[in-house]
Amino acid sequence: MKKLRIGVAGLGRAFAVTAPALRDPRVEVVAGADPRPEARRRFKQEYKARVFPTVEALCADPAVEVVYIATPHQHHASQARLACAAKKHVLVEKPMALTLEDCRAMNDAASANGVQLIVGHSHSFDLPILRTRELIQTGKYGALRMISALDFTDFLYRPRRPEELSTEAGGGVVFNQAAHQVDIVRLLAGGKVRSVRAFTGIWDMARPTEGAYSCLLNFDNGVVATLVYSGYAHFDSDEFMGWIGEMGQKKDPKAYGAARKALRGDELRLKARRNYGGKDFKQAKATAHQHFGVFVVSCEQADLRPLPSGVMIYGDREKRLERLAKPRIARAEVIDELYGAVVEGQAPLHGGESAMATLQVCLAMLESAQQQKEIVL
Repeated sequence: MKKLRIGVAGLGRAFAVTAPALRDPRVEVVAGADPRPEARRRFKQEYKARVFPTVEALCADPAVEVVYIATPHQHHASQARLACAAKKHVLVEKPMALTLEDCRAMNDAASANGVQLIVGHSHSFDLPILRTRELIQTGKYGALRMISALDFTDFLYRPRRPEELSTEAGGGVVFNQAAHQVDIVRLLAGGKVRSVRAFTGIWDMARPTEGAYSCLLNFDNGVVATLVYSGYAHFDSDEFMGWIGEMGQKKDPKAYGAARKALRGDELRLKARRNYGGKDFKQAKATAHQHFGVFVVSCEQADLRPLPSGVMIYGDREKRLERLAKPRIARAEVIDELYGAVVEGQAPLHGGESAMATLQVCLAMLESAQQQKEIVL
């Protein structure tokens, strides 16, 4: 079996939460790049791989076949183009970039150099979401009509660098979290978003970026989707998911308020300690499938609800759980798609054009909220 030789650009949180998938037998981690020496030391010890202080050096390594870009958002576009120019396939974290112009440049670079460009992880890779999509496509439950999505978290009060609290630099919940919800509803709806009407909330001037939004999407096939998100660390919608967290881990409901309490110290120092290579770094242990809050997918003859354990089906005459086996490897679906595209020649679901369409919706959400009107795409 061919193994994909992966080099990781950026050894921060995005890499850390995807790292379990890199244990997949179809891939081999051969190199990593990060400016932080503590991250490079841990990576070298853990993966027995080469380490570099720069992404440029990583892309120049002839042993690297795929570059996984897990750096801060503002670097995605330039680093993806760099990897493509070096004839490396690219797996880049969401959001793909911060402007549509950069997305186009990334797609053009991949096409010109004959390499695959896949954008993820987003939670539209999650197996319960993919199974919900399959159930819709069977036609058994009639046409899809409406999608309702809701997620309340402590996102804004996790340790942040200054740019993560600046919308212009790609911070805030629209760039970071709406990318998940939009990706999911686009995948399920199966059409193109025709118009966007959004409202955003910036309610804490100590963290001056969007911390919440409410949004209505209208698709060209008649499907409508409502998206609600808050990262203000009050209500936790994992209460609706059986206290299974986003990463598939068990959560303690008694830990209410922990995020805000932790920020009373030096935030940058706290982030460094919790980051990969830091003294307090811990890998979340998944016991169920990952998720991104509550989704109710309304077809003519059933509501479908993806859960960490499977898909709940609320039909005309039945209510049942279509259970899915527990994940063997967290985020294995990302490797499925990457391997299928690079090795087996399959068209990826999460290619660059799709990711650019997701960013277009996210940008329209910001524009709609600012201009207080519906944005037609």
